[in-house]
Amino acid sequence: MIPPLEEIEVERIHKRSVSDSKAEKRNVNVDMNPMVDLAFLLLTFFMLATTFSKPFAMELLVPAKPKENAVEKEIPVKESKTLSLLLLEDKLIWYNGITDPEVNEMEYQSEKIDALIKTQIIQISGLVVLIKPHEKSNYGQLVQLIDLLNQNKSKRYAITECSNFDLKLINE
Repeated sequence: MIPPLEEIEVERIHKRSVSDSKAEKRNVNVDMNPMVDLAFLLLTFFMLATTFSKPFAMELLVPAKPKENAVEKEIPVKESKTLSLLLLEDKLIWYNGITDPEVNEMEYQSEKIDALIKTQIIQISGLVVLIKPHEKSNYGQLVQLIDLLNQNKSKRYAITECSNFDLKLINE
C-alpha cells in the first residue's frame, strides 16, 4: 500500500546552495555583427532614398557696423541720379528725383520692370536705386527686384523705408 504522505522523503531536485550561485556565472555571448549590418543597411537606404536640397540664399553686402566713436559720414547723391521704386501688393510706383518728381505707375511684371531698369541705367550714369517695400508687398517681389538689379549690373541700390511723400502717394 501507499505510505502516508508525511513518511515520504522528498529530495529537492533543483536545490541551490549559496556557494553554487556565486561560483556559476553564465557567460553570455551576443553576436553584434547582424545588428551592425542592419544599421549600415538602414543608413545607406535613408541616404539613397532622401534628396538633399540646396538652401536658397541671396547674397547681400551689408556695411560693417561703425565704431561707437566714429563720425557717421553721408555720401551725397544728386537727386537727378536717384530712382525710387515703391513696391505695393500688385503694382510698382516709380519716380526719378526727390523734390517734386513725376510719379509713374505700372503693374508688377518682371518684364516691364526689367525694361524700366535697363532704360534708367542707360539714361542715367551712376544711378542709385532706392527700393521702398510697403507692408502690402511681399518678400518674393523684393527678391525678384534685387535679382533684376543684379542681372542688369546696377552698382548702387539701397532698401529704405517709405517716406511721407511715398505714403501720400499710396493713400491717393
